[in-house]
Amino acid sequence: MGLDDDPFDYRVTQDGKVLVSRGGRLVVTVAGARAGRLVALLGQDDDTDQQLLARVTGNYRRGNERRGRAPRDGGGQR
Repeated sequence: MGLDDDPFDYRVTQDGKVLVSRGGRLVVTVAGARAGRLVALLGQDDDTDQQLLARVTGNYRRGNERRGRAPRDGGGQR
């Protein structure tokens, strides 16, 4: 499931906070200077907005993560 299938949505409040949601659930609230920078960058196009929102939520794959492996010995307890 990617950004095309389940996109982020955002709302800017009157006090300048950015509420980021996905799938109808609030994911993160961005406030302060970080919110101001985000608002300034949002609105160019949908693809750019989705990438920015993914980065701000921490839900962004950089391509260098490794998949976790299950322990071979069943958890290490003996």
